[in-house]
Amino acid sequence: MRLRCAVLDDFQGVAAESADWSVLEKEVEVVSLREHIADEDALAAALTDFDIVVTLRERVPFPGSLFTRLPRLRLLVASGMRNSVIDYAAAEAHGVTVCGTTSSPAPPAELTWALLLGLARGIVEENSSLRSGGAWQSTVGADLHGRRLGLLGLGKIGGRVARVGLAFGMHVSAWSRNLTEERAGEVGVERAPSKEDLLATSDFVSVHLALGDRTRGLLGPAELALMKPTAYLVNTSRAAIVDQDALLAALHSGGIAGAGVDVFDIEPLPAGHPMRTAPRLLATPHLGYVSRDNYAAYYGQAVEDIRAYLAGTPLRRLP
Repeated sequence: MRLRCAVLDDFQGVAAESADWSVLEKEVEVVSLREHIADEDALAAALTDFDIVVTLRERVPFPGSLFTRLPRLRLLVASGMRNSVIDYAAAEAHGVTVCGTTSSPAPPAELTWALLLGLARGIVEENSSLRSGGAWQSTVGADLHGRRLGLLGLGKIGGRVARVGLAFGMHVSAWSRNLTEERAGEVGVERAPSKEDLLATSDFVSVHLALGDRTRGLLGPAELALMKPTAYLVNTSRAAIVDQDALLAALHSGGIAGAGVDVFDIEPLPAGHPMRTAPRLLATPHLGYVSRDNYAAYYGQAVEDIRAYLAGTPLRRLP
């Protein structure tokens, strides 16, 4: 009897075409689940007959309570090599091997610039107006050259974003609790003396920090109030780093000029969520990691992880 593998959150139905799953067909039946299952009871019921689960990013939590309800589960494959919503100790206690895949920093860095440029030049508004027969030129764009780009985080993604900003002729500064002068100099940017200074002096602020206890709610009402009313905020990292109610208030009041957001407190975003109708907001449905090359890596290496596990030599074990 073949093992059964569930591929979670295959929203676009592209997992099958992103890798060669046929190498598993003699031993594993692969089933794609295209609808997100947020409720743990419903998820446990949906996965009860599966031996292997492939999960996409950090959208589906795997706490100890869920592992307890999935006695058949033996292998969990997560996209990326870091996942904050998997209880690794519980996985080990229940005999579940957890493996990961590589994940490129290029796609989220590129999307950051798509959002930033879209905000600065009113791309959505101008495109909509042109295509609907509306006004010819209805916005006045914000310049990038000579302006200050402030980065919260200067890791693999933040570093890529910084180098593009420098190519545009922007003054780039960065801050994080652990950022050193050496790292800032390596990228060619200034190390901001404080988070507050970065927020108060930047014309564009972009978030590139990992979510953790020290970064959750890092930008709240007081921090957003430091930003210039002409400044823009971009977040392609994690929604919980920015207080969502404070962000909505700043957008509605005009406390900031606008925001570009790819991440939300609930995903997929419910139809009636206030982020769907907030003013001054350019939003995308968590597309930062969604690219052909990244999907080829995620699903191609998921296949490798499954084959290696079946051979008794698991690859890329987490944590």
